[in-house]
Amino acid sequence: MNILLLGKTGQTGFELQRTLSPLGPITAPGRAELDLTNEQAVTDYLAQTRPDLIVNAAAWTAVDAAEEHQAEAERLNAGLPQQLAGYAAGNNARLVHYSSDYVYPGTGTTPWQETSPTGPLSVYGQTKLQGDEAIRQSGADHLIFRTSWVYSARGNNFMKTMLRLAESKPELNIVADQIGAPTPARLIAQVTALAIHSKLTTGLYHLAPTGETSWQGFAKEIFRLAGKNTKANPIPTSDYPTPARRPLNSRMDLTKLETTLNIQLPDWQSQLALTVGEYLGN
Repeated sequence: MNILLLGKTGQTGFELQRTLSPLGPITAPGRAELDLTNEQAVTDYLAQTRPDLIVNAAAWTAVDAAEEHQAEAERLNAGLPQQLAGYAAGNNARLVHYSSDYVYPGTGTTPWQETSPTGPLSVYGQTKLQGDEAIRQSGADHLIFRTSWVYSARGNNFMKTMLRLAESKPELNIVADQIGAPTPARLIAQVTALAIHSKLTTGLYHLAPTGETSWQGFAKEIFRLAGKNTKANPIPTSDYPTPARRPLNSRMDLTKLETTLNIQLPDWQSQLALTVGEYLGN
């Protein structure tokens, strides 16, 4: 199986390159080798490499910046997935793609199901939803994993920001009314490898650890695991305004993935402990 991995320098892409390597040879171009914003360059690269499996971990992930850079976000989050799906549909290839909890409206407290109505609150969420819909309408053999609050021991993310701030701040004000499940990139890569190996049925699946917390709860657990005395004070979203609106409810029902793959996903706390330990070298 000839695998094309896009987005190898990102948090999830890094983990995917390690985890997918036993499944077949991986071609993973960097930005210097392939400009994903250039549609013709992507078309030419697909024709040259002719992958059997495309794993697309590339995306515009700067949520607030997307509000002012909509065209760029649309290209990476909607146009690129549509282009990849078109290739997959026409060349008997499979496409694996990653989506976001930001496609949901964030209302209520009930976990979202794959069939729940969408209603993104931001340009980022809108472009991610456009990409999902383009893939699903393409006729391509695909897997879309919709995940939330991604972090890892590498890259820029909430966990690393909290640990950096804890070095000099005795207390921090952290949003406490947005609820979701922090998802390590490592888990995303592990489940992806299992899904590919198991020939998981085409479709959309929620992928996150079990349980739920707020950003404040997430921060408190980070500080506890790292042995930091920094205090995390709860504040409402309204006290921390951002250019892009965030969903308050990012809970996702994991039943479909667990049932179809016959697995039990781990809880977010144990996954965080692994990631903090990896980052601190424990």
